[in-house]
Amino acid sequence: MATITFYGAIEGVTGSAYLLATDKVKILLDCGLFQGRREEEEGNLEAFPFSVAELDAVVLSHAHLDHSGRLPKLVADGYKSSIYMTRPTTELLDILLKDAVSLQLRDVEWENKRLRRGGKKLIEPMYDLEDVEKTLSLCAGIDYGQRKTIAAGVDICFRDAGHILGSSIVEVFVNEQGVEKKLVFSGDLGNSCSALLRDPEVVEHADVLLLESTYGDRNHRPMQETLEEFEDIVEQASINGGNILIPSFAVGRTQEIIFRLGELYQKGKLRQQAVYLDSPMAIAVTEIYHRYQDVYNREDKAALKQGSANSLHSFLPVLRYSSSTAESMALNNIEAGAIIIAGSGMCNGGRIRHHFKHNIWRRNAHVIFVGFQAMGTPGRALVDGAKFFNHAGEKIAVKAAMHTIGGFSAHASQSQLLDWINHFSQPRPRLFLVHGEEKTKLIFQEFLKQQSWDASIPAKGETISF
Repeated sequence: MATITFYGAIEGVTGSAYLLATDKVKILLDCGLFQGRREEEEGNLEAFPFSVAELDAVVLSHAHLDHSGRLPKLVADGYKSSIYMTRPTTELLDILLKDAVSLQLRDVEWENKRLRRGGKKLIEPMYDLEDVEKTLSLCAGIDYGQRKTIAAGVDICFRDAGHILGSSIVEVFVNEQGVEKKLVFSGDLGNSCSALLRDPEVVEHADVLLLESTYGDRNHRPMQETLEEFEDIVEQASINGGNILIPSFAVGRTQEIIFRLGELYQKGKLRQQAVYLDSPMAIAVTEIYHRYQDVYNREDKAALKQGSANSLHSFLPVLRYSSSTAESMALNNIEAGAIIIAGSGMCNGGRIRHHFKHNIWRRNAHVIFVGFQAMGTPGRALVDGAKFFNHAGEKIAVKAAMHTIGGFSAHASQSQLLDWINHFSQPRPRLFLVHGEEKTKLIFQEFLKQQSWDASIPAKGETISF
């Protein structure tokens, strides 16, 4: 009898990790970083709660670090077998893991300087660049819809999740003594109103379903209202004459914003002289998006053909890349008429902070938040009305107009999650809610009960048989 043990994204939305075991093999689904509060992130340094040496394969739903970020630690601890994912995910993972290890090594160096001065024991990084390179060498890309045997009695098949490029719903087929059972892991399901990517692919059969519940407690604002507000802000900024600053996440959100600005440009409603993408990582990710247009949805792919080269760049001809530090610094001389997209998405690092220094004190400047701002981050402080922005010890007065647009989420909403699971045929699968805050999962569980779904909320470390 097969079992699944819940190790991560159980008490919150990060650290995704689930262990599938039969009497012959053990398969790990996802291996993500715990992110958020310090006590949560300390869990990344702990030993894995299973034997790494006994793993036969790892399956990755998508590239986001809360699903992939501990893979190099797994390799550093001795894992040597294949890591299966979609082909676009292999390319995104190369970028994200190398950036993550760079930031980690920098943070460890700074922390050790402090510890050394205090005569305290130094800390070691969770993994290094060599571990990342070894991890990438183990990655095997599989096309959507291709069923593949990955271990004795275990096949997998990836279905399009529509969350970010390459994101997948993972179908796992377990054959024991001639009887096949099917586990489906939703991964992160995409918002069906998002740009570029297709809606989550319908799956109709499963014995067990692990369902993400990030927004299981609410529905998103209608996309049409979101786009109208976005257009109004861009128009107001052009009248005021100031720059627009958009803190944005490199994977997914940035590409959506570029596409939405392209729509305004194609309609003659974008008066700004230039749109600058000032993030080396986001630039690299955008180029990967160009190469995988075969997974775009039909409508947005057709819209892109209005550009001469059938790409995001040609759809928005005023888009400029600022790759180097010098190019980024040159933007500080632009006082009006520009839109600057830069990371990090929550303003706790990256080039956006330098652009705040040169613009946020201007009354005609605008800041548009297009992603979630977690408690304790500079972005959240600004959204909540902070009067000053702290940058490198300098307090800068906040005079720019702040705008929060909440409809660009890359996750499915409550009604979208329900619509997706309602495609499963009778008998319905055993349903387990994962990847959600405790309060959210409880609300979603009650909502599903009213819709005749019996959903369980597993505890961390709990094992169920199927």
